[in-house]
Amino acid sequence: MPELPEVETVRRGLAQAMEGRRVEEIEVRRRDLRFPIPDDFEERLRGRTLTSLGRRAKYLVGTFDDDTVLLAHLGMSGRMVIETEEDRAVPGRFVHGAAAHNTHEHIVFRVGNGTVVRFSDPRRFGLMVLTDTKSFPSHRLIRHLGPEPTGREFTGPVLAARLKGKKTPIKSALLDQRVVAGVGNIYACEALFDAGISPRRSAATVQGARAGRLADAVRAVLARAIEAGGSSLRDHVAPTGELGYFQHSFSVYGREGEPCPECDCGKSIRRITQAGRSTFYCAQRQR
Repeated sequence: MPELPEVETVRRGLAQAMEGRRVEEIEVRRRDLRFPIPDDFEERLRGRTLTSLGRRAKYLVGTFDDDTVLLAHLGMSGRMVIETEEDRAVPGRFVHGAAAHNTHEHIVFRVGNGTVVRFSDPRRFGLMVLTDTKSFPSHRLIRHLGPEPTGREFTGPVLAARLKGKKTPIKSALLDQRVVAGVGNIYACEALFDAGISPRRSAATVQGARAGRLADAVRAVLARAIEAGGSSLRDHVAPTGELGYFQHSFSVYGREGEPCPECDCGKSIRRITQAGRSTFYCAQRQR
């Protein structure tokens, strides 16, 4: 599943193509996604101008000129791809992604300046729902989310307060979207490594300076990943067709058996399973 850096990469690409532009036409080819596409979806968005495209956790948040809000999630395999008039003029151009995704295009947006944005999702775990600016903060998909981890307001004390009393391992707590919004398995492993904190440690014990180190590490890892365009392991491709390359900078994720890159402990990266997810860490460096 795309994590926060991948979604932010998609948001930035789409914003360049769609912000300030009018939705000329919408074609819904399949309505039975994770949640059914509303019957009035096309009517409510056709002719409207996208004034801003933001992000909340792993959700894309599009606000239109009549205060309609489009809330979108890429699910496990969703992809948003931009097709411009220039793309159509180049023979052999990727146009709208791999052939497997072409057969699973569910929603097509045609916006001003001849730009087409195509949403494909082979597994159909993605979603697009409509709300409005007044209702958005209390929307059932949004209201439970914890703080955004990319800004300066995400600090050690903020994280410590969210972890207080939690008996689950800190790795599992970081994946709880009520604790912190948008952090997934890859970046939880990398942040814990950077902070020198064992993924097995009880979340409740991550307080004080330890919580400060972890909050700093989460912000730093996410910033580096966003700068690299996210991690392309399976389905992630930027809307322009480019792959992310942060996977080449992993310290521990997917590196079971390799030497620890930060210490001379002579031990290799371990892999354990926590809550059904693989966790990678250095048992010597992370306490």
